[in-house]
Amino acid sequence: MFKSIFNNTMFGIKLIGMAVLLALFLRIFCFSSYKIPSYSMLPTITGGDYILVNKWILGPRLYKSFDFSNDQKIETYRLKGLRKVKRNDVLVFNFPYGEDWNTMKFNRKAYYLKRCVAIPGDTFYIERGIYKVKNISDTLGCYQNQSDNWKRFNKENSDPVDESFPFDRAYNWTVLDFGPLYIPKKDKQIAIDTLNIKLYRNLISYETGKNITIKNEKVYLDKQILSNYTFQMNYYFMTGDYVFDSCDSRYWGLVPEDHIVGKAIIIRQSKDPETKKFRWDRFLKEIK
Repeated sequence: MFKSIFNNTMFGIKLIGMAVLLALFLRIFCFSSYKIPSYSMLPTITGGDYILVNKWILGPRLYKSFDFSNDQKIETYRLKGLRKVKRNDVLVFNFPYGEDWNTMKFNRKAYYLKRCVAIPGDTFYIERGIYKVKNISDTLGCYQNQSDNWKRFNKENSDPVDESFPFDRAYNWTVLDFGPLYIPKKDKQIAIDTLNIKLYRNLISYETGKNITIKNEKVYLDKQILSNYTFQMNYYFMTGDYVFDSCDSRYWGLVPEDHIVGKAIIIRQSKDPETKKFRWDRFLKEIK
């Protein structure tokens, strides 16, 4: 009798252990779930939605080290995925800055959900409020919100148009008139000068760990003159569908590929943050 109880107990422990390992495997390599607190992706996703993220599309991201001290750069590697990121994919990623937006940093505790509107190699710009990529005719993001945002300021409106990245008078870009901005592609070399370094300074410093200075009309990477640079990774331009209130690449710049967790594929459930009632019409809704 006692032997039978012991065997049944061990079987139960093994079963629970296998279930835990399976759940851990799925969490690390396949899927993650996130609760959405904001409304920056309206009308696609709203506050109170719980989304499921597929990691296999771009490929599961793994940490090279679990030393997350402040002075230690977080390094990752990615297993082979099903495909590359496409324009209009909705992605979850680590926010690429901490409190200081002048220094790019892997923010392990902050996750953002945005739509990718420009991929490596693209030249992105905003014209009359509408998102565009050179030589591409696709609609990018929520066109209706972009159009409404332009109309809002095109009327008699005393509110100033928001300035945007890189917040420099040499460019004087706004959220309605932005770019053109080349989106760096891995292994692509570009010429560097005292003007465009304002666009790529943070990316180059992040990749190299070196300081960038300008002296006598020349750009220096530490003590070496920087006249051209070959990027070590891909970058992406991310925006919220609700363009009226979204902290995105229009304000802080580009997202490195190593920051991307995966593609949001479905709203698994949704609960109204105010009433706490389930919104059944949003359950299992595909994210497009």
